[in-house]
Amino acid sequence: MKAIICEQFGLPETLRFGELPDPIPGPNQVLIEVEACGVNFPDVLIIQNLYQFKPVLPFSPGGEVAGKIIGIGENVRGSKIGDSVLALCGWGGFAEKVAVDAERVFKLPPNLPAEIAATTLYTYGTSFHALKDRAKLQEAETLLVLGAAGGVGLAAVELGKLLGAKVIAAASSEEKLSLCKEKGAELTINYEKEDLKVRIKELTSGKGVDVVYDPVGGKFTEPALRGMTWKGRYLIVGFANGEIPKIPMNLPLLKGCSIVGVFWGQFSKLEPEKSFQNIAQLMQWVQDGKIQQHIGERFSLENSPKALRDILDRKMLGKGVVIVKP
Repeated sequence: MKAIICEQFGLPETLRFGELPDPIPGPNQVLIEVEACGVNFPDVLIIQNLYQFKPVLPFSPGGEVAGKIIGIGENVRGSKIGDSVLALCGWGGFAEKVAVDAERVFKLPPNLPAEIAATTLYTYGTSFHALKDRAKLQEAETLLVLGAAGGVGLAAVELGKLLGAKVIAAASSEEKLSLCKEKGAELTINYEKEDLKVRIKELTSGKGVDVVYDPVGGKFTEPALRGMTWKGRYLIVGFANGEIPKIPMNLPLLKGCSIVGVFWGQFSKLEPEKSFQNIAQLMQWVQDGKIQQHIGERFSLENSPKALRDILDRKMLGKGVVIVKP
């Protein structure tokens, strides 16, 4: 099968387009013919050996796929050849075929395009888990989203609005902030031109924000934390900035606030029933038109390393998708 191959850990430019043996599904797995694969920040980390999960070389990146089942392990029940599914494979998705544990495979609603299905779970799954389960975001609370025009950030903006919060989107350009407004952000901050802490105070009349959603890290974490209200919740989602910040621990003491980790991949494994309920809710909202993925760019399989480079350079607006089978 054709695939993007990681033979040594490194940057996207070290990946090559080539052939790998077709995967053979294990007893508890299904084999999927991949139609589309979402592009996510963990893909950038995993090829550099910087992620929590560490595949054995050689492998293909790509953890979120949609396609059709073409093979079934002997212990699998409830799936059949020809089912259209989306799946959380962790890696292996930048390829024509991938074997996935059956418990990580979800049947698609009718008429849902593969490219939409393949770009929903990571971003909306992460953001819904963060806002609903970790922050317990309440209607009329104020939510600040950093990196708001990226994949998970834009999903957080859209879901925050849907959950009834007042959303402040923070990003690095007016183009990005314009997209955030389309997704429901009421207020915006350009943190490359404006003082983040000062603008938070101005936009909240000195009160501060109830919840911060932070997939960026780096220099923005401390000023955002200083802009929180009493008993706020600070969601640590990731470090797209590349720098893991050191937080002065007197700040959560003075704010009476919580710093909460968000690791959706582990949540989906350790609490599968809750995760499935969240996914079912998201799929319903997709069908009802209440949420809609913004696909920033589509890439061929051969050109998919460029997608990872765009994420690394923070050029991706919304979500990228690799079209494996046009």
